[in-house]
Amino acid sequence: MRLNIMRLMYCCLYFQKLIISSLGKRKLFVMMIAKADTISKSELHKFKIKIMSELVSNGVQIYQFPLDDETVAKVNTTMNGHLPFAVVGSTEEVSVGNKMVKARQYPWGVVQVENENHCDFVKLREMLICVNMEDLREQTHTRHYELYRRCKLEEMGFKDTDPECKPVSLQQTYEKREDEMRQMFVQRVKEKEAELKDAERELQGRFEQLKRLHADEKAALEEKKRLFEDDQSSFSKRRAAAQLLQAQSLTANGKKDKDRKK
Repeated sequence: MRLNIMRLMYCCLYFQKLIISSLGKRKLFVMMIAKADTISKSELHKFKIKIMSELVSNGVQIYQFPLDDETVAKVNTTMNGHLPFAVVGSTEEVSVGNKMVKARQYPWGVVQVENENHCDFVKLREMLICVNMEDLREQTHTRHYELYRRCKLEEMGFKDTDPECKPVSLQQTYEKREDEMRQMFVQRVKEKEAELKDAERELQGRFEQLKRLHADEKAALEEKKRLFEDDQSSFSKRRAAAQLLQAQSLTANGKKDKDRKK
């Protein structure tokens, strides 16, 4: 089974506007000139030469099309001579001949975006998307991503030198730091387990205390119930005895009345 792995491509298109010295000395991008239709071809040619000269004098790196692949070395050599690319952009379509094209409409004529006689947009598109996309992907992975990864590792405390400034492997440093973090995690887990056990014991103690308290209250209620039932039984017996005496008294009185009548 084949796995197709898609790698991201990073490409920064920098449109020349500010002075070159403000860019720093470690940039990597594709230099562009926007609105190429605002100056003449001779002025544009001089402007390109000036830009490239200032880039070199200020130590600014721009993306150069690679020459190590023989299949594209010739065309890349030619295209490197056209840098920086001068482009024209437009979202409007204009009728030119019998077709609609992206262009800018002026009173004096039409500037077509995809006409190589008008600007370098087609060159730019072909060089980035068709000819050198794989190189840009490789640059993105091996240079930009690795630089980003290195910076992030350094922010997390991983360094490629030991306290004595001797070079060490970032992989070894990462593995060591990972082992320390793992041990720290295990220790935190043990501490948390101990806290939970203490809390469990405390809850169990409170439960047992409440259980004893409940048992004592239940026993007290049972005792009160027993005493109440004893009192009730005694009262019933006394009542029955009183009723019996009353009945006997009434019987005796009735007998005396009969004797007197006789």
